[in-house]
Amino acid sequence: RDVTFREDAHQARTGNGPAVMATLRNTAIGFHRISGEANIARATRRAMSRPHDLITAMTSGNGTTQ
Repeated sequence: RDVTFREDAHQARTGNGPAVMATLRNTAIGFHRISGEANIARATRRAMSRPHDLITAMTSGNGTTQ
């Protein structure tokens, strides 16, 4: 998670921020795993470059980003 999501560089250090961000990162990883992705870093880069595909996958219920 540190390399893919750059956790060490994140600025949230107090309050609920760190826990919320960890939850969002874990959710993203889980989504990619459920979608059958073996390489989370590659799947994350693809999702970042094609956000419309990710939004469609999340709203359609099929769980794939391809």
